[in-house]
Amino acid sequence: MTTKGKIWRPRAAFLFGFAVLVALQPVAVRAEQRVDYLALDGEKSWVDFEVKVLWLVGVRGRFGSVHGMIKVDHFRSAATVEAQIDANVVSMRSKSHEEWVKSPEFFDAEHYPQILFVSDPIPLKRLQNGGEIEGTLTLRGISKPVRLNLIKPDCPGESADNCPVEAEGSIRRSDFGMSSRRGTLSDKVELSFSIATKPMNGSSAIP
Repeated sequence: MTTKGKIWRPRAAFLFGFAVLVALQPVAVRAEQRVDYLALDGEKSWVDFEVKVLWLVGVRGRFGSVHGMIKVDHFRSAATVEAQIDANVVSMRSKSHEEWVKSPEFFDAEHYPQILFVSDPIPLKRLQNGGEIEGTLTLRGISKPVRLNLIKPDCPGESADNCPVEAEGSIRRSDFGMSSRRGTLSDKVELSFSIATKPMNGSSAIP
């Protein structure tokens, strides 16, 4: 094969492609170097929920085992959160309430022990200033889009690195297959997240 009288040899084509790959490689490495991973601190993170009985009295509980990670992409100025919540680790004002919310009537922890929330990319400025965030909540094996309100951090400057990420919102029980006691129990469940982070052991991020 010739082009304008010059011979285009396969070896020359390979060397040209390799040169392009080498030229682009530093750009890819620089982008990868700007990604950090933080682990969720299970001892300092929690998720609260509240559902009203007869639309007046709030029944509250707290999930105390929250794990996962936050991926911070500085190149795109965005972060994503993945939180795994153990449905079996819940504290309420009585053992009977704890057993009730873990039963098939509510969270069905025996068959669905993990509750998962994965956020859409969150602009880093929104983490600092607050605002709406969106993501997907998987509960009782059902995945639904949810929208939460990210609360603006209120921490002293010297402790900003340890400032938890806090968000709140609500879901409907019926969206996740919980349809019992509609006459006495509100369909709406209020949620509050408080997420603390720590360095991730064995992180694959490039320093």
